[in-house]
Amino acid sequence: MPGHIFGRSTRGSLPVAAEGEGCYILDAEGRRYLDGSGGAAVSCLGHSNAAVRAALHDQLDRLAFAHTGFFTSEPAERLADRLAAAAPEGIERVYLVSGGSEAVEAALKLARQYFMEVGQPGRHRVIARRQSYHGNTLGALAAGGNEWRRAQFAPLLVETSHVSPCYEYRGRAEDESLEAYGLRVADELEAEIRRLGPETVMAFVAEPVVGATAGAVPAVPGYLKRIREICDRHGVLLILDEVMCGMGRTGHLFACAEDGVAPDMITIAKGLGAGYQPIGALLVQGRLYDAIAAGSGFFQHGHTYMGHAMAAAAANAVLDEIEGRDLLQAVRRQGARLEALLQERLGQHPHVGDIRGRGLFRGIELVADRETKEPFDPARKLHARIKAEAFAAGLICYPMGGTLDGVRGDHILLAPPFIISNAELDELVDKLSGALDRALAA
Repeated sequence: MPGHIFGRSTRGSLPVAAEGEGCYILDAEGRRYLDGSGGAAVSCLGHSNAAVRAALHDQLDRLAFAHTGFFTSEPAERLADRLAAAAPEGIERVYLVSGGSEAVEAALKLARQYFMEVGQPGRHRVIARRQSYHGNTLGALAAGGNEWRRAQFAPLLVETSHVSPCYEYRGRAEDESLEAYGLRVADELEAEIRRLGPETVMAFVAEPVVGATAGAVPAVPGYLKRIREICDRHGVLLILDEVMCGMGRTGHLFACAEDGVAPDMITIAKGLGAGYQPIGALLVQGRLYDAIAAGSGFFQHGHTYMGHAMAAAAANAVLDEIEGRDLLQAVRRQGARLEALLQERLGQHPHVGDIRGRGLFRGIELVADRETKEPFDPARKLHARIKAEAFAAGLICYPMGGTLDGVRGDHILLAPPFIISNAELDELVDKLSGALDRALAA
């Protein structure tokens, strides 16, 4: 039946999602789909968690919404306290928003206001990395380095510098150690800061594990520590975007914990609400908050639904589940099993170039030739074929194109719920392998 919704695409029609059942979504026709990507790394608890649903019912019976220009709320205060307590050293304040793009936008605006408040108004430039993705609002899109997403909106975007990503499969020389490679690409940041003038640079933005645009690419050992040293040397704020890779997805509540780095700001979303409510957060070092408090006393930013009581209640319940059921350990255990299954089934596949990631955040990069790492012709749209074949077989996965430069390259991103069983992992890899072979044969 034709409707009036303005969806992501004007072509074709989508099945109607009717029910959630653990790691599965059922459509209105009764077909079952294993959610192998958590939507977009969102549904970390699956689709029918009883504890989160109960928490939402309880909060709704008491209070749904109170505007933060007038009130705070108990769920919001409790959530902020919990996140600050679990965050890397120095993080003391939590600014609650409604999603990842909002969190990144808030981080960029806070960085600018911070330098205004401390008497360094010349600092306004942002440096990020090529093939990064930080959201779809204009500030976040400008920070991102994915050319396909940026191209048509380029006249609207503030100028941003982009340096090389930490992309070991494509960037490391054969005679170069992981550590040496990481230091080399990190040092590009210092060169760019010097080129622009340190007194003009306010922030460097990066994902500890790159998500949608490159397919679960983790930083190599030592890379983020060198980045932290460079930012400190030049007074530049380090913003780590954990919207996709954070909140337990890699086996740590904060992905940067594995790298031993404490940033100035962290953005989170997706798994924070696990899909039960739209919520995100900007986590901030205490000294940034203190600068605002000692100056204007007002962060010139805000959205209507920030600090929403229902959303905060959902996020508290999600954290209760992650902590109470020891799901970080489950992510590490099941992530290792998923990696082993992928290596066993696809590790020697003639068109699989790399299998990578951390925890239940895994990427598979596809190549036309394993020896040369030559990507497939973009006109083939292999990623779209794989997505369609997998969906037809009852598997939701997250293939994308433009892995190398926004145009060339194909990868598949996997981010299943933290509760996924061994049998469901087997099903995921079986269906993915079949979909890949059918897409390649088409």
